[in-house]
Amino acid sequence: MTAQGERLKGELTTFKIVVTVIAAAAPMGAIVGIVPLGLAIGSGASTPVVFVVSGLVLLCFSVGYAAMSKRMSGAGGFYTYVAKGLGRPPAMAAATIAIIAYNALTLLLVAGVGYFGTMVVELLTGATMPWWALSAVAIVVVGFLGLRAVDIASTVLAVLLSAEVLTLVILDIAIVAKVGLHAFPVAAMNPVAMFSTGSIGLGLMFAFTTFLGFESAAVYAEECADPVRAVPRATYIAVIVIAAFYAITSWVTVGALGADKTQAVANEQQGSLYFGLSDQYASSVLTKVMYVTLITSLFASMLALHNAASRYMYAVGRERALLPAWIGRLSRRGTPARASAVQTTISVVVVAVFAIARLDPYRNMATIMTGLGTLGLIILWTLSAIAIIGYFWRRADRPVTVIAGSAIGLVLFVITAVLIVMNFETLAGSTSPVIRVLPWVLIAVSIVAGLHSLRLRKASPTVYAAIGSFGEEPTGKPPKASAEATESRG
Repeated sequence: MTAQGERLKGELTTFKIVVTVIAAAAPMGAIVGIVPLGLAIGSGASTPVVFVVSGLVLLCFSVGYAAMSKRMSGAGGFYTYVAKGLGRPPAMAAATIAIIAYNALTLLLVAGVGYFGTMVVELLTGATMPWWALSAVAIVVVGFLGLRAVDIASTVLAVLLSAEVLTLVILDIAIVAKVGLHAFPVAAMNPVAMFSTGSIGLGLMFAFTTFLGFESAAVYAEECADPVRAVPRATYIAVIVIAAFYAITSWVTVGALGADKTQAVANEQQGSLYFGLSDQYASSVLTKVMYVTLITSLFASMLALHNAASRYMYAVGRERALLPAWIGRLSRRGTPARASAVQTTISVVVVAVFAIARLDPYRNMATIMTGLGTLGLIILWTLSAIAIIGYFWRRADRPVTVIAGSAIGLVLFVITAVLIVMNFETLAGSTSPVIRVLPWVLIAVSIVAGLHSLRLRKASPTVYAAIGSFGEEPTGKPPKASAEATESRG
């Protein structure tokens, strides 16, 4: 990988981006941690069809997303899209939200690795150790890989992702082998039933939560061998694979539990639901493998989100409007090593604070980061949908398919964002007053960032003009670095 101006360069293929995007969604972590909540207090037995609907909505949105990715490519991803579609102040707000959200989700995984890692170590060896020790190991390894070319990280992710997916597929097959066609109850795929079974609002909220990270393909555009084709293809494939995998696995789960008993059993067992199903329908050996792959799933997701967070910080840093310019400089290897180091430092500091304060990694750290990160990305999707509509509406041809697809996504994203704010305590799993105020803190900080850009318009017009400027030319023709940008690299 070599740097050209302030841009990243690389040879990422569609497959490697797909692996990175799906790994960010943490299939095993989502199945074990989120799906039981959807079954218990979300859409209940209709959860499988809700995954299908969510996937279709994201595919509609991806039509506009793909169209934008063919016209501009930058490590800023949706931040760049918002700049082109809505202007610089909203772009600064979007950048702030993206940076906070991706760092929060990375910290969620840091806490998850520490919390569940101690459980697995004790289960397999009988030894006990502090959660922060395992989190620290994960941070060091991710930090090391984050300094290297993304191709290396994608290879690691491919191995870890294969292990977790294979484990869940074996569980699905074991259930089907014993239950037969009853593993696929027709009622669970009835789109009409999802309006009368459980809460469709909470169901959609949990479903979209399991797709978090699907949009991260955009931040690797500069590192693609052929971004015009790779980014759209990777996005479509990732959404389809994630939706199908979750829908089938949750469908088989409903079949194993019984449609009429799903909510009660899921509410009782929650996080232990799938380990119990493994003991019942497969074997204790597979259950132990599930515990291990849960950790590798969380680690893989942590690595993928670390890379996405560092690229957003790098993209914003090189434009000098919101973050220091040194964050936006490349290493000799041509990687965003400084931004990666900043993300690693943030993780170290936060873990140290929670450890010293003797706060629980699950009930405290994970809950805060889950709510903050999820809401942040849903708002980012919403802003991006509005930006895509605005961008193409100004064009003479006004592509109907692109605008309509983005509009469908926009409606559902707005509804989901409102539901998350209304049910923030449920999503975060805490009734603390600190948790309750977080949505408004996120919104307030993003507004301040937008106002900061307006100040720059008068105080530093050159810096203001650079906001969202990278990747504005057609993909494959990277814009030349400005003299001022080149000078900032020293």
